[in-house]
Amino acid sequence: MYNMIENLPKTYNPKDFEEKIYKFWNDKRYFEADVNKEKEPFTIMMPPPNVTGNLHMGHALNNTIQDILIRWKRMEGYEALWLPGTDHASISTEAKVVEKLKKEGKSKENLGREKFLEEAWDWTREYGGNINNQLRKLGVSCDWSKERFTLDKGLSNAVEEVFIRLYNKGLIYRGDRIINWCPTCKTAISDAEVDHEDSHGHLWHIKYPIKDSEDFITIATTRPETILGDLAIAVHPEDERYTRLVGKYAILPLVNREIPIVADEYVDMEFGTGAVKITPSHDPNDFEVGHRHNLGQYKIMNDDATINENGGEYEGLDRYEAREKIVRDLDKEGYLLKIEDHENNVGHCERCKTVVEPIISKQWFVKMEPLAKPALEAYRNGNLKFIPKRFGKIYSHWLENIRDWCISRQLWWGHRLPVYYCKDCDEIMVSREAPEKCSKCNSTNIHQDEDTLDTWFSSALWPFSTLGWPEKTEELKYFYPTNVLVTGYDIIFFWIVRMVFSGIEQMGELPFEDVFLTGLIRDEQGRKMSKSLGNGIDPLEVIDEYGADALRFTLITGNSPGNDMRFYMERVEANRNFANKLWNATRFVLMNLDEDVIDEELNLENLEEEDRWILSRVNNVTKEMTENLSKYEIGIAGQKIYDFIWDEYCDWYIEMVKPRLYGDNEDSNHTAQKVLLIVLKDILKLLHPFMPFITEEIWSHLPKNMEALIISSWPEYKDEYNFKDSEERIVYIMKAIKGIRNVRAEMDVAPSRRSKVIFITKDEGVKSILEYGERYFINLAYAQDIEIEEDKDKIGEDNIQIVMDRSEIFLPLKDLIDFEKELERLEKEKEKLEGELKRVRGKLSNEGFLNKAPENIVEAERQKEIKYKDMMEKVLERLEYIKENI
Repeated sequence: MYNMIENLPKTYNPKDFEEKIYKFWNDKRYFEADVNKEKEPFTIMMPPPNVTGNLHMGHALNNTIQDILIRWKRMEGYEALWLPGTDHASISTEAKVVEKLKKEGKSKENLGREKFLEEAWDWTREYGGNINNQLRKLGVSCDWSKERFTLDKGLSNAVEEVFIRLYNKGLIYRGDRIINWCPTCKTAISDAEVDHEDSHGHLWHIKYPIKDSEDFITIATTRPETILGDLAIAVHPEDERYTRLVGKYAILPLVNREIPIVADEYVDMEFGTGAVKITPSHDPNDFEVGHRHNLGQYKIMNDDATINENGGEYEGLDRYEAREKIVRDLDKEGYLLKIEDHENNVGHCERCKTVVEPIISKQWFVKMEPLAKPALEAYRNGNLKFIPKRFGKIYSHWLENIRDWCISRQLWWGHRLPVYYCKDCDEIMVSREAPEKCSKCNSTNIHQDEDTLDTWFSSALWPFSTLGWPEKTEELKYFYPTNVLVTGYDIIFFWIVRMVFSGIEQMGELPFEDVFLTGLIRDEQGRKMSKSLGNGIDPLEVIDEYGADALRFTLITGNSPGNDMRFYMERVEANRNFANKLWNATRFVLMNLDEDVIDEELNLENLEEEDRWILSRVNNVTKEMTENLSKYEIGIAGQKIYDFIWDEYCDWYIEMVKPRLYGDNEDSNHTAQKVLLIVLKDILKLLHPFMPFITEEIWSHLPKNMEALIISSWPEYKDEYNFKDSEERIVYIMKAIKGIRNVRAEMDVAPSRRSKVIFITKDEGVKSILEYGERYFINLAYAQDIEIEEDKDKIGEDNIQIVMDRSEIFLPLKDLIDFEKELERLEKEKEKLEGELKRVRGKLSNEGFLNKAPENIVEAERQKEIKYKDMMEKVLERLEYIKENI
């Protein structure tokens, strides 16, 4: 194994080895997984990031979790496949290529489709996939030999196959429905590509006259320009205010078109005036109302969001210009009753930030109800599980209220629809290859649909298309279904649902059993990281400064699945310090390891109490962490190994055995060395999935390790290491030592000043523990010697008391305090506090300060006075005691 015979460097510096180790893993092909009938498979499909993307904290969190799971399962003996890849990201990639062409004085339209796609492929090959190189810096151990791209030939074949199958089953159709339309990108976009932002707007109250009447009905709207497309007014059937008007007609202001007043339960009686205008061609809810009441359609907008020929005198105006003119005209004609401020949630195109327009459009759709039912049933019967469970309700609710899915996009970069039209008879033909002639009229005048498919259509097939489907490959049989999906909670609707129903429909079974949902990474103030706020943190910069291990450990500890977390650089620094502590502990072990001890078997008969304790503890931590990881309690598992390494192994066990390592008892010395090494090896294995670089580097320097840590076996619980009694005894001693240390720290007693330690107990079991622990109290609690008594009346009064379970500890004050020096220190402290109290009381008695200073500043001074008074009381009390005993 590489670097094994060199000494571990004195200083921990991740830059010295992280890149080298990753290359070592990759060159040795440790990440690769193949069909192996002798092993049970474990599969994770990496959520494919956009080919145009760069690594951000969300990616870092998501991929760290996946890497932890895959490394753990690999060590457990599974054939663990983590398959990576990227998504072609049709709208964002096309936008970037269009922008590049614009700078070169070219345009998409002038180039034509074929030349434009050549440019897009060139751009993708040059700039795309950068995120995968960045992921390597994080240490991800995915199988790069199986990396896929959603526009790969194999995946494109799968997309065509699914489209044709769904079309032939009547589950894909072409029709006029409401979609999200971006007037700038000039394409339909998915809900996932719409960013909803709070916006300050208005609610315009408009008077609609009732036909043949002096009466009118008031409508409140946030989009006055859509009045031009109104086809009805709807009221709730139980709203007594409007019952008399149902069935009558209103006159559309400015347009003078008659529109019916209908009753529909969709209307919210409490919002606005309780009556709503129905514009079926420009609102998804209105579309449904229009369908129920056979209102038809009346589209008043062009693709660029200007008013079309149906807008009368407003034709040609931009939607917002039309809004201003319509509002002025409504006011002029007496239809505008009032304008209210209104906070509205407005959808913007994720790419160009243009306000999205809901509009009726002839598009291709997937009929969702038949596909949603089995996906919903899979969750209800417990076959599909969410971590945490609460997100299952969101999944269920969305499927219960699902709408048909618009899958066509007016873009050139992506999977082109396998749809052909006859120009002579309008026959629609769906086929893998271009038909030579029309299936209906035999015409050869045929052209292919210009649209491409929604990116989510190909992503929905990711768990099986990446394994070779529709071919019945050995990889598909072996690795599908996958085990767990790790992704953000924000794409439950857009990706998770679509993978579930696609897997059931095409493969006959769920694509995964478990869905592990992560939260968002927020800044220190709890704000979402964004370019506009300038509060984003580049993971690569963090890695460069602190190392990948410190970043990984920060991301997975201190939070739980599905919850947002705040990112603090202080925690990254603390985790680097943790890595440094492990590094130094390893150096200590190696420096005290004799070559002739390495091959010795551990003789359980030679174990001392602290040996049994640490072996039992690492045994239990192994069991607990395995259970935690199996429940996806990754943060809990990480915290347990952190606490064990820092507190128990480094701060306690190493300190406990130092006298034995430097002593003359050879058996005891060798046993301590052997246990130190055994536990260190288990520590490295348990920590490896979380902090892979430092653990692999340390592992390479341990003697007799002939295989890489990444492919070593996960520790198993051993019954022979179950020393419960030893754990209880050592824990009791540790609690006593902590109590003594705390008292000494509070009294600022120097470590060099030793004291007698007196234990009072009548419990024979406790006496036995304390007698055994004498050397620990002398070495770790700065004891001069210890006494064990049954009656505390014999020990005098000038002692500090510590209460324990079944015992009490007394420390003689004369051993702890140099009374002369303490008196001097307290007098100085008293003088300092007198000055602080004088200053703060002077401020608080100053009327000018009280009247002019902000209330929070005044309150801060009041709190200081309280604090200084309290400190002064304690100092005076202590002074009195010292003077009495000096």
